[in-house]
Amino acid sequence: MSRILVTGACGPAGRSLLDQLSTRGLPALGCDMDPSPRTDGITVLRALPARDPDHLTELVELMATHHVTLLIPTVQEELPLVAASPPPGTLISPLEGIEIAHDKWLTGQHLAAAGVPVPATVRAEQALDSDIAPLGLPVLSKPRVSRGGRGVVLHDAITDVPRQEGILLSEFAPGTEYCVQVVQGIGNDVCVVLEKTQLRSGLVGNADAVRRVEAPDVAEVATAAVRALGLVGPADLDIRRRDDGTPLVIEVNARFGAQSAHAPELLETVLAWHAASDQDG
Repeated sequence: MSRILVTGACGPAGRSLLDQLSTRGLPALGCDMDPSPRTDGITVLRALPARDPDHLTELVELMATHHVTLLIPTVQEELPLVAASPPPGTLISPLEGIEIAHDKWLTGQHLAAAGVPVPATVRAEQALDSDIAPLGLPVLSKPRVSRGGRGVVLHDAITDVPRQEGILLSEFAPGTEYCVQVVQGIGNDVCVVLEKTQLRSGLVGNADAVRRVEAPDVAEVATAAVRALGLVGPADLDIRRRDDGTPLVIEVNARFGAQSAHAPELLETVLAWHAASDQDG
């Protein structure tokens, strides 16, 4: 029997995806560097860390051993490695888009050049006080390469902001924050806007609660961002509004997000694409 393999099975995105597959009664398998058992009969295998040079080789072996026909990576760090040489049956965007989305500085530069609204941002190691002042207060600092809300900090004074390499300093958009769930380029395009109603760290951070909303301007900006990056398949975007209501793209993740269960159309589209691919093969 063919199976679907989900990486990062014990992380928020992978766990949510396996829950959805389990509810549908589909044969699935998970892998994770720190596996924990599930109660629904889905097996989660131990896997090498995403940055291990043998990680991709191990995924190929798992696919062959367990008759996997669809590989869905959900670990941010593994995406460039997998996209560089994707095994047959892998759902992943082209490498160029993956590499841009992997780096928040490159993401912002690329989207701004394409006319997609993004926060004003400077690189901390190059920034003078005169560069930071136009960002306003509070100033938001975040790692150039990271996942989720890790390392995101608000600073109330310019003198408090970090200046080391690998950190970005951005304007803080104080309005409503959204996580937008998108699938593009593999059938019917889907865009579902989820409003973050509770943030883990107060004003910033991952969403602990969301609700579906109609926000056409947010959906338009999210779709434009995904197209500008040339992403294919699932994407998870963080978008916040400025005081004047302008939606700004904060982050683009070229994979399923932790809140994808609130947009089941994404997985339905992926499964339809996979079924059609199997028939064509």
